[in-house]
Amino acid sequence: MNKLLLPILLLAATTGLLTGCADRLDMENASIPLTLGLDLGQDNEPVMYSTFPVFTKNSKKKTQETSARARTFRQSRAEQDAHSAGVFSGRNYQVFLIGKRMLEQENWFQMLDVIFRDSKNTVSDRVIVFDGPLADIIYLNPKDQPLLPILLRGMVDTKSGKSETVNTNLQELHRQLFESGMTPSISEVRLDAKKNIKLNGTALLNHQGKYVTSLDTSETVLLRILQNKVKKSASITLSMPGEPEQKPFHLDKISFATDQTRTETKTITSTHQGEFHFDIIIKMKISLFEVLFPYDIENKTPELEQLLSEEMQKQFEKLIKKIQQHAIDPVGLGLHARAFEYKEYKAVKNDWGKALSSADIRVQVKIKIDAMGPVK
Repeated sequence: MNKLLLPILLLAATTGLLTGCADRLDMENASIPLTLGLDLGQDNEPVMYSTFPVFTKNSKKKTQETSARARTFRQSRAEQDAHSAGVFSGRNYQVFLIGKRMLEQENWFQMLDVIFRDSKNTVSDRVIVFDGPLADIIYLNPKDQPLLPILLRGMVDTKSGKSETVNTNLQELHRQLFESGMTPSISEVRLDAKKNIKLNGTALLNHQGKYVTSLDTSETVLLRILQNKVKKSASITLSMPGEPEQKPFHLDKISFATDQTRTETKTITSTHQGEFHFDIIIKMKISLFEVLFPYDIENKTPELEQLLSEEMQKQFEKLIKKIQQHAIDPVGLGLHARAFEYKEYKAVKNDWGKALSSADIRVQVKIKIDAMGPVK
């Protein structure tokens, strides 16, 4: 009896495993889109884009681009299937591109329902907004650059490591949109005057997911410090007051770097008569990389640290004022409000951006020069 039981159990287990192969798709029969795009057409109708790598030796192009006008992403799949050699598969997307015009519409995020509902789709795609018609970048095909999705993925991964943009994928964007204590932020690119792809910085959205404003790369570094999410080395350049520019040169500049291990951001939250107060204390140990004006750093280190602290404080205050004017919260101060002042936060959580716009936010920066280089 025992001799028969083992083969029967093995047969049952093998049969159970094989049922998972019912929807198998062989590589040679699949089309592998690496870029997914969404924009509005000239008549304000949704247009979906995809780019596929081409592996055929005889092909002069490295990629194939398709576009489809359809009411939903699912409907567009049949149209895009008709232009590709294999079966359309959404398992390998690297980037999700969205046009700024689409991002200015309400409820655009609901168009992505199929991506989250169909488990065969990826949600780790880097989300990037393009400042212009999406067709301009989809059909660009630069001959001296990598494939578009590889270029954009590398651009976001490396620049977010330097805190010059954010690395928000679809899953993270979904979390930020449904988190009442903060507003979403995603990477932004554009084409420069010579039609080269350039990282623009970071696009900021409101609680409804609509585009509100953008931060350049310098402002994004400040945002990441406020979020306490600086990774690796972040570079900052300031103009020192009192130092002449001496054009055509800008000899009033000083550049330094900081990183996660030497930057500490602490936020103290309180309320008074229903209004929120945030005291943000930033301690930074920096390394000087460039000083374009004469200064006796070795003997006047405390004075320079004080000057740098005051200039950085002005930069942070300018950024916070910009954020409050647009009634958004990319920093995530609402998370602190919910954690430490829940009763007051609960009363305003449905319109947290407006509540933050009237909050009292104070920044205190303390800079300590840790390295000044071997040159006097």
